[in-house]
Amino acid sequence: MRTTRIFKSFFKSEKAGGIVLIACTILSLILANGSLGARYQEFWQQSIGGSSVAHWINDGLMTIFFLLIGLELEREVYIGELSNFTEALFPFFAALGGMLIPAALFLLFNFGTSTQSGAGIPMSTDIAFALGVLSLLGKRVPASLKVFLTALAVIDDLGAILIIAIFYTQAIAWTNLIIALGIWLLLFLLGKFRVYYFLPYLLGGVVMWYFMLHSGVHATITGVLLAFAIPFGRGRAHSLSDRLQHFLHKPVAFIILPLFALANTAIPLSRDSFLSLTDHYTLGVALGLVLGKPIGIFLFAFLAHKAKVCRIPAELNWFNIAATGLLAGIGFTMSIFVTLLAYTQPAIIDNTKLSILLSSLVAGIFGLWLLQLSLKSNRFPADF
Repeated sequence: MRTTRIFKSFFKSEKAGGIVLIACTILSLILANGSLGARYQEFWQQSIGGSSVAHWINDGLMTIFFLLIGLELEREVYIGELSNFTEALFPFFAALGGMLIPAALFLLFNFGTSTQSGAGIPMSTDIAFALGVLSLLGKRVPASLKVFLTALAVIDDLGAILIIAIFYTQAIAWTNLIIALGIWLLLFLLGKFRVYYFLPYLLGGVVMWYFMLHSGVHATITGVLLAFAIPFGRGRAHSLSDRLQHFLHKPVAFIILPLFALANTAIPLSRDSFLSLTDHYTLGVALGLVLGKPIGIFLFAFLAHKAKVCRIPAELNWFNIAATGLLAGIGFTMSIFVTLLAYTQPAIIDNTKLSILLSSLVAGIFGLWLLQLSLKSNRFPADF
């Protein structure tokens, strides 16, 4: 399986971004529970232009994060690891299982309760964290495993985007939505007519974001739509899409996501916080990420392989897939993002965030340990 120049750059950027995210999360938890904890939490809630600082980050800056996700999806679909239909089927089925089984486990504990709307929380994989942990194994990790995890997470992100758009949409203001989609169609046509100047897409994207924000559909969806309007051409190194993707990697990895982490992990910890980890909604999140992810990924991939719908990638065995499935249980960014959409009660939001952080920590530690074992072992060969 080929590893493109863009993918190598992407992997290098994401693993560094994962380390920064870890540092910001630890710093935020320390500040939130120190002597200046109240002021630190109030800072993120202070109003600027009618919205809190945290809201501007979550609905504004995170749109740029979703733009980058859209550009990466576009690249993967056209020239990357998802461009070959046969090769794309294996991570597709793995990702499908990695979304459905965690959601099912969550609903097992929460169906019919006031917290059932959180079913989308354990469905996501944080690609920056997952690749950051994977990078700790260095050159021992085969390229096909890096590509599999990346393709899995990209498909996972697409699933999360669809879930946000479909299930976490408020009452729709149709006039604003139609205007936003009309702007997108205009930008899409500009791309088809080979308008290679960035300014029209930037201005159009800002206006589209404004109307999407007031449409009831989450504003960050604007980023994904805009990505598919920007000309991709044939994926050449200097296309508008390629240049924008490379330009955004560092600001997203080292500014936007760290700000998101700082703003959304300012969690005051107490005895009650840890006691809440046995509540049905926090337990559903934990089991979804730590058990649901690896079980779903392994099971669906294995069944698709046995049904001869697709084949396990070269250089990999089923022990690798099982270990990678556990690593995919690192939810963080997208899981916290969905939490903010699913719930409105501050206590439930904070307790869910704590469950996500601890579950992601467990998944990362055990995933790393199993991957180390799997890379030394010949157990679970591809043809068993």
